[in-house]
Amino acid sequence: MNEKPNLPGHLLWEYDLETFNYENSYKIVIERVLERGNLEEWREIVRYYGESKILETIDWSAQLGTREKEWSKFFLKSDFLDVA
Repeated sequence: MNEKPNLPGHLLWEYDLETFNYENSYKIVIERVLERGNLEEWREIVRYYGESKILETIDWSAQLGTREKEWSKFFLKSDFLDVA
């Protein structure tokens, strides 16, 4: 994965995005999109990281509450991401 995900800078406002390592810091990126992202940003993390890394991050996260984790898993497995 040489390219970086196409995400707006405001999601990671406190980081220098020119040097940010999206691969090593995937949990930070995924958490931010799950918490604050829109449909297009969700699609982008699915495209870039894949479903298994997102599910791993959901289970790992101390930032996300139980309700957010369950909703994120439901949304990820639903057809909503495929809607135009």
